[in-house]
Amino acid sequence: QRRVYRTTTHVPRELGQIMDSETFEKSRLYQLDKSTFSFWSGLYSEVEGTMILLSGGIPFLWNLSGRISGRAGFGPEYEIFQSLVFLLLATLFSAVTGLPWSLYNTFVIEEKHGFNQQTLGFFFKDAIKKFIVTQCILLPVTSLLLYIIKIGGDYFFIYAWLFTLVVSLVLVTIYADYIAPLFDKFIPLPEGELKQQIETMAKSIDFPLTKVYVVEGSKRSSHSNAYFYGFFKNKRIVLFDTLLEDYSALNKEPAEEDGESEETKSKPKNKKQGCKNEEVLAVLGHELGHWKLGHTVKNIIISQMNSFLCFFLFAVLIGRKELFAAFGFYDTQPTLIGLMIIFQFIFSPYNEVLSFCLTVLSRRFEFQADAFAKELGKAKDLYSALIKLNKDNLGFPVSDWIFSMWHYSHPPLLERLQALKDAKQE
Repeated sequence: QRRVYRTTTHVPRELGQIMDSETFEKSRLYQLDKSTFSFWSGLYSEVEGTMILLSGGIPFLWNLSGRISGRAGFGPEYEIFQSLVFLLLATLFSAVTGLPWSLYNTFVIEEKHGFNQQTLGFFFKDAIKKFIVTQCILLPVTSLLLYIIKIGGDYFFIYAWLFTLVVSLVLVTIYADYIAPLFDKFIPLPEGELKQQIETMAKSIDFPLTKVYVVEGSKRSSHSNAYFYGFFKNKRIVLFDTLLEDYSALNKEPAEEDGESEETKSKPKNKKQGCKNEEVLAVLGHELGHWKLGHTVKNIIISQMNSFLCFFLFAVLIGRKELFAAFGFYDTQPTLIGLMIIFQFIFSPYNEVLSFCLTVLSRRFEFQADAFAKELGKAKDLYSALIKLNKDNLGFPVSDWIFSMWHYSHPPLLERLQALKDAKQE
């Protein structure tokens, strides 16, 4: 794929009508920089993980957690408390070692290519807030999961799976209402033509829409997105302001900004970013297609079937002392360490195969959602929206087929456009 980025320096003939040479070159250089960064950060991650294993880093951190727990008055019998200390130290270590890479990605690569909208102060405030929120969720959930495994008896894997199912459903339900607003500002989409059109389209397919929000994604990045969430009769749609040509702060002149320049960099564009109302409706038609065709429910079912299988295999393997000994735990078999060894290492090959299968399924779902938008009469607008979004996000439309097959959860741009082309012409 890197060879494709390096050698494809001219717009291919089949792309001549949808991409100018300047945008093509910008996207090529952006993806080449991202590829280079991905290689080096991935290599560092592999080396770091290998060194931790070879140097006995996991048992060292567990013993350190035990000493800290002991000083707090919790002896070895309080394994769950020690596990939480271990988890806190491990995530703190990961956050610190990952910080330079995150800084480089945001303030060098994303900055260089015009996507970063954050100041350094906003970045660190965001990172600290994210770490605290993560710990507030991770530590209580982990402690309850470990407790369930401890007292669950022979069928603990069923109770553990049911617990994680409930937690995941609760998090999906509360995320956009209580967690996401801690990081971004959500405002109701103002009354007007766009909101009326969205409500009309939702009603036409029996989508139980209750609210439509616009999130100020432009405070963080100029990348764009849209999604819906909620269960049963309480669905909400969230649109990034960068998706909306009429609402994006990036399309405003500096004088139009509302006084938040301390956190966000104002970067006027030569061209407008985002989509027109008709194109936004087409994108939403695609997203609602995922709901109407049951893709969301199918993904949840697949995820929970996989989760149940993993907990079942965990129950089979947790008693194998040689697994713990291989990672430096000769005298103790802590439950949290067992979870880490089995889920992170033993299941690694299985997870790669599963990931590939889900990528193939995801591409199939994307084609089906495009076809659903086409049935709504949105083929022409979705066609132009996909081109605009590809340009705004500097997506490179040429890819090596093996790389695309393994990594792309969405079909390549040309394949999606070709599927829409006949209906567009009609």
